[in-house]
Amino acid sequence: MYKTTLIIDGMMCGMCESHINDTIRHSFKIKKVSSSHTKGMTEIISENPLDENALREAVGKTGYKVTELKAEPYEKKRFSLFGRK
Repeated sequence: MYKTTLIIDGMMCGMCESHINDTIRHSFKIKKVSSSHTKGMTEIISENPLDENALREAVGKTGYKVTELKAEPYEKKRFSLFGRK
C-alpha cells in the first residue's frame, strides 16, 4: 500500500475538498482519499504507486495546483488492546 500526500494551492472550502476527492476517485484506482482545505492537503491511500504527472494533470484540470507531492509506503494501523508483538 502507498500513501500519497499532495499540497494543493487554491482549496478554500468543503466544496473544493469534494471536487478534488471526486476527481481523484474517478481518475485513479484508490482505496481512500481525504482532503483538507484548511491544511491545503490531500492524502490518498492506494494499492500501487500513482503516476505523479497524471495526478498533477488531473488536479490541474479542476483549477487547483499541486505545489508538492510525496509518496511513501503505507502500513495500515491496527488496533490492539495488548500492544504490538
